[in-house]
Amino acid sequence: MTSRWSFPVRTAAALAAAGCAVLFGAPAADAHSVLVSSSPAEGAAVAAAPAEVALVFNEPVENRFTELAVLGPDGTSHWEAGPASVVDARVSAPLRPLGPAGGYTIRYRVTSADGHPVSGAVPFRLTVAGPVAAVPAAAVVASAGDAGSVPLWPWITGGAVLLGTGFAVARRVSRADA
Repeated sequence: MTSRWSFPVRTAAALAAAGCAVLFGAPAADAHSVLVSSSPAEGAAVAAAPAEVALVFNEPVENRFTELAVLGPDGTSHWEAGPASVVDARVSAPLRPLGPAGGYTIRYRVTSADGHPVSGAVPFRLTVAGPVAAVPAAAVVASAGDAGSVPLWPWITGGAVLLGTGFAVARRVSRADA
């Protein structure tokens, strides 16, 4: 013997399961770009400043939203001489002649072919001081790379609203049948 609530309850449960499967059942993306090599290499000690820094990834990266900065030993001075250039899996930027001897860091943020951002840092050391003074961080124009990116929270909120609406519709339909 079945009760009059069994169909609406089963329908609501099926909608809830389908909603959860859509929201939480997506497989993890394992196709993120991986840094394969850099110039200068990670941890390298160089006597003369390179003309450019270059990063090579295991797959082509998106040209949009790419950020590449070279920070000096103080952690705030910038040494890049222009915007980053992306050609397939290679990201590069020209450098100004480096200044004080010490540790420099190449900081990057790229977008994988699957749309996920990948970021990291590559340290290297300049062993002989260059002729140029540092550029203060305030003088560097902020990148607008993230202006068009969409955070994850609106998608989660939209999914929750959709799931709640499904429950409300199922409940209303079950009451109408009664």
